[in-house]
Formats: sequence, structure tokens, C-alpha cells
Amino acid sequence: MKRRALREQIFKLLFRVEFFPPEEIAMQAQLFFDSGDQTISEEDRVHILEKTQAVIAEIPRIDEELDACMEGWTMKRIGRIEKTILRLAVYEIVHDEEIPEKVAISEAVELSKKFGQESAPSFVNGVLAKYVKGRSTIA
Repeated sequence: MKRRALREQIFKLLFRVEFFPPEEIAMQAQLFFDSGDQTISEEDRVHILEKTQAVIAEIPRIDEELDACMEGWTMKRIGRIEKTILRLAVYEIVHDEEIPEKVAISEAVELSKKFGQESAPSFVNGVLAKYVKGRSTIA
């Protein structure tokens, strides 16, 4: 599976965090993979699950950092889809050295075009651009 397809599957599984408590995510992952919507190799399955769990572990820190860089918005006020996309993108920006910041932002915008509201792409792009700019001034 290509990176974009993997990222989309991670997004779909990560989105379930908005509806289920963390202790149910393992069961939700099993249901996700058993749904039969797509054939996923064992290698891809492991990658999707590991990255999803890694993002979930970082949600409190990611949400705090995103809250700090959004003006007039908080993570509690934004839509679930946009929240999930932002969390995944920030995780990739901070923790995935194989993915350049610009690529993480671009891929987040593409996810928001596919799954978000009409205004989601510009919102996601703006938040992530400000997040990255804030990181570069700290470093």
C-alpha cells in the first residue's frame, strides 16, 4: 500500500478515538481490519496499528500545542474530522523524520478535501502553517 493510502487508513482508524474511549481502541482496530472494506497486508496492518497507537499516545500533548497556536479556536471547538487530521499531521511533523513538514501539511490538506467540510482544507493548511512557523521560532 502506498503512503497516501496508509495515511488514509490511519486517519480512519484514528477517527474512532472521537467516539470510543482509549481502552476500546484495540477492539475497534480489530473491527476496522475485519470490516472487509479493503484487503490490507499484514505488514501494512502492523504499520497502521502502530502509527495509530503512537498518535493516540501523543494526543494530550498534540492538542495542547495546537490549542496554543490557534487563534479564536480550540481543539474542543473544531470538527472531529479536522481534529483527527490535525493530530495526525502534527504527529508526522514532530515524530516522522521520513516525512518533510511540507509533505505532512500537503497530505493533511488532501485528507481534509476528501473527508472534511468545504472550508476544511484552508483551515487545516492555516493551522499547520502557523504550527510549523511556531516550531521554527522555538528551535
